[in-house]
Amino acid sequence: MARVEELLAEHGTTYAAEAGITLADKPQPLYRLLVLTTLLSTRINAELAVAAAKELPRSPSAMRASTWQERVDALGRAHYVRYDESTSTHLGEAADFVRERYRDDLRRMNDAAGKDPRQLEKLVAEFPRIGRTGAQIFCREAQAVWPWLRPYFDQRALRGADKAGLPGDPRRLARLVSGDDVARLAAALVRVGLAKTGRRR
Repeated sequence: MARVEELLAEHGTTYAAEAGITLADKPQPLYRLLVLTTLLSTRINAELAVAAAKELPRSPSAMRASTWQERVDALGRAHYVRYDESTSTHLGEAADFVRERYRDDLRRMNDAAGKDPRQLEKLVAEFPRIGRTGAQIFCREAQAVWPWLRPYFDQRALRGADKAGLPGDPRRLARLVSGDDVARLAAALVRVGLAKTGRRR
């Protein structure tokens, strides 16, 4: 479908890819996605959140080893300054939480969620600052490496589909692309929808 190919070409970069995260079903990239999700879960420009993700420690152990001020400084280098102090605190708390709950391996959320997307949302929302909106961001991106999540199109993506003249049913949308491109299509639809509303995520 020409419209879908156009959307993927123009807007089909996931936030993880934009942040330089090569997503894989491995502890480090999944943790980096969680950090990016935390950064995107505030009312701040997504470009700043993506830039900040590149500056921060890349594993929960490295995050725990960093000081609060080092994290503030990393956020400052990316101009993520409006919420830098509270975000530094939450990132430290989340690094502790991922050790206590998942032994530093977020793949364990698969079993904890019973491979139920709604349950995964709830588990992700338990991390400091993330909440329901952030959980949906995480799931949209994680479906790239966790096929059981597909198709995951939240309300932001479905609003984008409506504006792009595409079906509003997640399964019909997923049939428009190969399985590996479902996450890219969801990202494209979110970007289209947010561009038209002036919002950022």
